[in-house]
Amino acid sequence: MIYLDYAATTPMRDEALQVYSDVAKKMYGNPSSLHDIGTKAKNLLEGCREELALLLNADTKGIYFTSGGSDANILAIQSLISANRKRGNQIITTQLEHSSILNLCKRLEGDGYIVTYLHVNSHGEVDLDELENAITDQTILASIHHVNSEIGVIQPLKQISAILKKHNIIFHSDCVQSFGKLPLDVIDIGVDSISISSHKIYGPKGVGAVYINPIVKWQGQFPFTTHEGGFRPGTVNVPGISGFVTAAQLIYNEMTSEQSRILELRKRLIDGVENLNYPFEMLNDSFKQLPNILGLLLIGIEGQYTMLECNRYGIAISTGSACQVGQQTPSKTMLAIGKSPENAKQFIRLSFGKYTTTDDIDKTIDVFKNLLENKK
Repeated sequence: MIYLDYAATTPMRDEALQVYSDVAKKMYGNPSSLHDIGTKAKNLLEGCREELALLLNADTKGIYFTSGGSDANILAIQSLISANRKRGNQIITTQLEHSSILNLCKRLEGDGYIVTYLHVNSHGEVDLDELENAITDQTILASIHHVNSEIGVIQPLKQISAILKKHNIIFHSDCVQSFGKLPLDVIDIGVDSISISSHKIYGPKGVGAVYINPIVKWQGQFPFTTHEGGFRPGTVNVPGISGFVTAAQLIYNEMTSEQSRILELRKRLIDGVENLNYPFEMLNDSFKQLPNILGLLLIGIEGQYTMLECNRYGIAISTGSACQVGQQTPSKTMLAIGKSPENAKQFIRLSFGKYTTTDDIDKTIDVFKNLLENKK
């Protein structure tokens, strides 16, 4: 099977798997226990926290480990707005956020919060003027993602942060798709809070993290919780966190060379599709695009058909976010950037990663060629 769905999840790399296994066998103590076995696990946990903070240029005291990206998004936003509820009741976000954030916002609307959903342009970029105009004296927090999971557009976080800081508004960003692919310096960007995930960077599933600037107030959502400084309950997954941080260190070391390699693979696939002489649209193929994610429309062919045909030939691609697949509705990203429901259903996503090769790309082009010839 040729795997071209890295934006959905990644296989664990050997180094992370080895660390996970070793820690699970040898450092199995509960880090909250006071005996020596627990203390060893606690020391390892705090070492992982320090290493992750170094990668993010963050204060170690602001790092909280979670069960994944969705958990991180939900807990970060809830904790921040709860602590700052007296300041107002408005939240600003976008139409393109991950389902964990959009579903939370829908629930918060039922709790009396006002949620403003920003529009995006045809490339999927946030309109900075609309953001500034959406701010009121009741605005508490804005949650705007770093990289879109379907078309890879990169949002201008530093510019967004500058606008929000002028109005003393808390800035959270879902950085699950960008972590490990783009430099992520929380001080330079100016974010107050970010969420990241392990399984997008070749680490174990079920692990993620939140960074919250220690000077920003937050309120725990579960009374009497002691784990992770009161941020979330439950015994901390030290083996998973160890595998996560190992994968993070490795992907940071490889980031520059890997992104150059991925860019060449992307160009190879685009050139190959262009040579098929079939009408298609490449989505957001610009400098503001994360090269790992390639979204396209094969005109007149439903994306689900393309995905199933590719699967029949042993190639795994996607028709959008894995958290929405199966709902039989057009991609929210496609609709937000102005595509009709009919065109939106033609969308497919190919996402590249560490184990993608030029042979994989050439085989995919051949499969596309066969698919398109059969549709004529």
